[in-house]
Order: sequence, then structure tokens, then C-alpha cells
Amino acid sequence: MTRTILDDAHLHPAIRERVAKNHADIVAEVQAAIAANRVVVVGMRQNPFPKKARRMLDAQGTQYAYLEYGSYFSQWRRRTALKMWSGWPTLPMIFIDGVLIGGAQDLERLIEKGEFTTLVAPRLQG
Repeated sequence: MTRTILDDAHLHPAIRERVAKNHADIVAEVQAAIAANRVVVVGMRQNPFPKKARRMLDAQGTQYAYLEYGSYFSQWRRRTALKMWSGWPTLPMIFIDGVLIGGAQDLERLIEKGEFTTLVAPRLQG
């Protein structure tokens, strides 16, 4: 299923660049982390769910990169750019091999089903 995103043709030419550049730095930073790490957690201070996800990953012995953006009181506009980019409405955002798997509850379900171990199994060189 494809997400609906407002097409550039439906943006007035005078605002297209502004829309394209809106907090593009945070999106690029997350994309770079995803490219450089098998597992990435994007979170924020004060939110218990990124902490829960990190505890679960630690318990699995999984290495991951953690990016933290503000708190409930700061950087919400920047985080909104990530939510718009990914389509995921909450934090954390957890990526495995570049694929968004969801948040802490989704990670927990993957671990419980045994699917997480398969997702992070060492890749064979070939």
C-alpha cells in the first residue's frame, strides 16, 4: 500500500523549495545513520518508549545507533519533519537494515515471535 503524499504538481512553484528544505537536515542525518548502521533508534528525551526499545535491544545484545531529538518541550517541529518523511506518527522509530519496523511495541512483538533474531542475523559474505 502506498502512502498518499501531496504531489509537487499541487504545490505552488513559489513554495516548492521551502517545502523541500523544511528541516531537511534532520531527515538527512537519520538517512545517514540508517545507511551506516544495521539498527537505528530515533527517539527523544522524557519519552519512556525509546528507553524501553533500547533496553530490549540491549537485552538482545544488539548494537544500534541512537539519535535523540529534543524532548516534549523542544524540537517538536524538527521531529514532525521525520514523522512526515517516514509516515510513522510516534517515537521511537526503529529501523533494521533500512526498513522501518515501527516503535517499541512493534519491536517487542518481533522479539516475542522470534522474527527479530532472523532480521538481525549476521549477513553472510558472498
